[in-house]
Amino acid sequence: MFEEYEKKKRKQVSFMKSIMDYGMGTLILLAGLFFLFHKYLKIPFGDNSDSIFDKLFGIMCLLYGSWRIYRGYKKNYFR
Repeated sequence: MFEEYEKKKRKQVSFMKSIMDYGMGTLILLAGLFFLFHKYLKIPFGDNSDSIFDKLFGIMCLLYGSWRIYRGYKKNYFR
């Protein structure tokens, strides 16, 4: 009975963490796309709209957001 409770609890925690990873990964991906393409969308942002920092930060956001979505897909939280 105790093992069933622990298994159910782990499944619920894993589901909630994967939902959070999907959501945060999507938001971070959107932020990365914004930093990469705000110049082409003609959205003013900051002093210099063609900064190398914007491109570098956008690429980092895309990589991290993709990793968060992958982690949510794998659901490998408890080893």
